[in-house]
Amino acid sequence: MQLVEEGKLDLDVDVNEYLDFEIPSQLEYGSKRQELRPITIRHLMTHTDRMSQIFTLQEEELLPLYQYIRQHRPARVFSPGEVTAYSNYGTTLAGYIVEVVSGIPFAQYVKENIYRPLQMKNSSFRQPLPENLANNMSKPYRYVDGEFREEKFEFMSESAGSMSSSASDMANFMLAYLQSGQLNGESILMEETVAKIFSEQFTPHPRLDGMAHGFIKTTFNDRDAFHHPGGTMLYDTGLYLLPEEQVGFFISHSGGNYLVNIEIFQSFMDRYFPHEGITVPQAPEDMAQRAREYVGEYHQNRRALTTVDKFLSLLIGVIHVDVDDEGFLLVSHLGETNKFVEIEPGVYHNLREGRTHDYGGDFRTIVFSTDPMGKTMLMADGPMSYSRAAWYETSGVFFSMLILPIVFIVGSLLYWGVKHIILKVSRKRVHSKRNGTEEKWSKPVAIIHGLFTLVFVTGFIMEGEIDPVYGLPASAYSKPSALSSLFDLVPYAMTLLSVAIVILAVKAWWKKYWGVIGRIHYTLFALASVISSWIFYFWNVL
Repeated sequence: MQLVEEGKLDLDVDVNEYLDFEIPSQLEYGSKRQELRPITIRHLMTHTDRMSQIFTLQEEELLPLYQYIRQHRPARVFSPGEVTAYSNYGTTLAGYIVEVVSGIPFAQYVKENIYRPLQMKNSSFRQPLPENLANNMSKPYRYVDGEFREEKFEFMSESAGSMSSSASDMANFMLAYLQSGQLNGESILMEETVAKIFSEQFTPHPRLDGMAHGFIKTTFNDRDAFHHPGGTMLYDTGLYLLPEEQVGFFISHSGGNYLVNIEIFQSFMDRYFPHEGITVPQAPEDMAQRAREYVGEYHQNRRALTTVDKFLSLLIGVIHVDVDDEGFLLVSHLGETNKFVEIEPGVYHNLREGRTHDYGGDFRTIVFSTDPMGKTMLMADGPMSYSRAAWYETSGVFFSMLILPIVFIVGSLLYWGVKHIILKVSRKRVHSKRNGTEEKWSKPVAIIHGLFTLVFVTGFIMEGEIDPVYGLPASAYSKPSALSSLFDLVPYAMTLLSVAIVILAVKAWWKKYWGVIGRIHYTLFALASVISSWIFYFWNVL
């Protein structure tokens, strides 16, 4: 916004006008690859431009800003300005534009134009921290198995989370915003610019709070608040501003989660700015039929659609919507189930009093609409939205289609192994008429597929194991090992073998290998291998 004041940036100009590389102008997902209207800085600041490897523990793995925004550019899957989906990359890109337009590194720009005039002497975007700040760095901990475990400094992309600061420095930052850009005679922004920053720029529905310029606009106890949470694997931070009340609130800690910040801030609001009274909406008599239209599993739109991280949408940010006999929606979100009543068609109010689990707001109101792909979309306050999964995308179907074929394949492998041992021990021979090379190789090919399946399951379990301190699999914050890279090739091998098994299954019926039971077993094995391959393809493992 400082560069906008200087006339060097326009919030509504194509970001490609400022970049030294090009963002594609068309969709890169789905069948409709149409030309899109350009992405603007306003889109980046409101998270309407659209997860692994956000963090690393090794300094040598941290990419320079110019390199990161090129190598980690996500595919364009929505037209800008249509769907809210919180984007670390969008903020990183906005920071890089500051660097390109100003002509100085982003961290240096912030130091000269924000930290210095606001006397923020204990703040930096540099990683690792400069020597004069490193000794004051708080130690990150997690309470695990009855003890506090200290861990390492976390590195992440500059301009989207890499800042280290102190509560007193952040107090100066908040005071400047609450005083129209001024602090102790110094100015970081003009008064009219701060007013723009505190104006809502995008909301998906008039009933919902949306995004201001970077800040999330939300309502706490009927008062407008502008806030932004921030979290690494070990630190969680929340900044809240209530301009009308001239109040700022800042909290940061390690070892917990963002819900701690929300609970404490909500308690603060309840103590000093309590509700003046809550009116509970009356349920319309005919709401039950409309409510049934929204039943289903909803996946967060802040998710990967074109990379292997797609399957994480089944583990993070899933919302289940059901309906009771009276037509109230039962919405399960982050381990809680809340009851919602219809206040107008497609708009529902949460009947729960007090705090609810939500990253961007208070989850008080939800609105149903349709996303650009034609799916029912659930929208809430802040920069998050959720689209209803098709039946074959739901977590139940996914895990069934993943686990049942694997169980059958591994079970077949054990059956053949045990049978072979029994025949060896009893010294019996199976006499059958050989029909050629195909029959001779049918079971060995299936056995090899079964062994690869065991390797895949082992690798999946190892790669997916959650670190008790960092709360994520090691693959989310460290480079893949050589062994892990080999595991990545296993699904390809399994898919090639599946093709061969299907061909051999067809020939088994054509040439009548074995008995009918044997042929049925082999056909089911082929079907299980095909289902596994489809899972790999659909969830971008291949």
